[in-house]
Amino acid sequence: MSNRIRKVLIVGGGTAGWMTAAALARVFPANGCRIELIESDAIGTVGVGEATIPHIGNFNRLLGIDEDDFLRHTQGTFKLGIQFVDWARLGDCYLHPFGVYGAPMDAIPFHHYWLKLNSLKQTKPLSAYSLACVATAQNKFMRPVNLPKSPLGQILYAFHLDAGRYAKYLRGYAEDRGVRRVEGKVVDVGLRPEDGYVDSVTLENGSQLSADLFIDCSGFRGLLIEQALETGYEEWSEYLPCNRAIAIPTRSNETPRPYTRATAHTAGWQWRIPLQHRLGNGTVYSSEFMDDDEALQGLRERLEGEPLAEPNRLRFTTGRRRKFWNKNVVAIGLSSGFLEPLESTSIHLIQSGISKLVGLFPTRGFDLGIVDTYNRQSADEIEYIRDFLILHYKQTERDDSAFWNYCRTMPIPDSLAQKIELFRSSGRLYRQEEELFSETSWLAVMLGQRITPQDYHPVVDAYDVDVIGKHLAGLTEVIARSASEMPTHADFIAEHCAADPLQMAS
Repeated sequence: MSNRIRKVLIVGGGTAGWMTAAALARVFPANGCRIELIESDAIGTVGVGEATIPHIGNFNRLLGIDEDDFLRHTQGTFKLGIQFVDWARLGDCYLHPFGVYGAPMDAIPFHHYWLKLNSLKQTKPLSAYSLACVATAQNKFMRPVNLPKSPLGQILYAFHLDAGRYAKYLRGYAEDRGVRRVEGKVVDVGLRPEDGYVDSVTLENGSQLSADLFIDCSGFRGLLIEQALETGYEEWSEYLPCNRAIAIPTRSNETPRPYTRATAHTAGWQWRIPLQHRLGNGTVYSSEFMDDDEALQGLRERLEGEPLAEPNRLRFTTGRRRKFWNKNVVAIGLSSGFLEPLESTSIHLIQSGISKLVGLFPTRGFDLGIVDTYNRQSADEIEYIRDFLILHYKQTERDDSAFWNYCRTMPIPDSLAQKIELFRSSGRLYRQEEELFSETSWLAVMLGQRITPQDYHPVVDAYDVDVIGKHLAGLTEVIARSASEMPTHADFIAEHCAADPLQMAS
């Protein structure tokens, strides 16, 4: 039909730009819609998102890429969860695992049975009922196998990857499918006088590029969504006070572990992401409670290997655009908003934005119902994630610094306060339908942050304690046996997806 989108112009490369280009190239036939991407070699990318969550598997399947090939090219490793150190108290350590805890009995979530036995001191730690927890403790990994009733058939995993290499890998994929890359820096954005829609962008060399639909992947600058369309930004610094990050990659002196580590410090936290060829390290902190020099010194003191590059500094403000889609511009990636990398959601939010765009892809009429639906879904999703991140900071007993005193006493959104109170009073977990994080995730972090439920589901009392005990004991035996059958993470990588040593050195 004559009103179909004929051309999409993506402004900005990096992870967001090339994920978008690759997905659109996969969805649209070569003659269906022209896709062009502008990026400048002179403009660096942030390179966020070296750790992912399991949803990235859906993106890989959409593209039809071979997972082992993808991991070799990105020098990636596998991830079964996120380890949190020193968050609720100094000395504490817990894992937010992917997958599930235990197995339900008569439709009542497993953790209610565990809560009863735990109150009687007749059970093991909750981590013993998670294959991901047991496997990470032994540095084990494997992909799920076709055993539906076995924990080995329910393994859920994500990846650690080199963000720069990932963008390069997706660029090759996209260009092979007809995406045209344009080298250049955008210096001007032209708006249509009759309706304020973006008409074209002008590059530094004077050339102009026009399109029907523009995707803003220009990072924090928000070149189209903010600088041109003045969409506005909703800031969440009162809830998530960290606003700085410094990253330093280091040489790895050990075999990679199948989990990300987040270690809290006096004004934020430090990440540790194991790749095949190096460790990704960085510190996230609040400039209100720690200056830049102190943050860098602390990071350097905690590094485990030889630095491989100069520090990469990043400033950010947590929050979101007031509209993710404004007129004929859709913001994807950092241009749409930013949540700090605590739960590895950066790449997921890119992926989710792309998925919603494909599902709600417009015509040149830009139906407002489609645009409003995209904006409402995007706002809901990022706010659900925001609440989950706030939980880590708010529910702490630390009082050893001004930063943690602020976090412990700060006001929080009503939506999160209600979830905390519900869990504290009854052990119940309530999620909205479209919420990203599962009950396993909320349970792991709430208990990890030392929220102790005062009660459990009343149906549990209908079961004899010995019956519950035998059921839970059987689960731990099966999980322990399953973990013992798994290969080590290093051996699995060596067999399936080890990177070329020459590539690792480059």
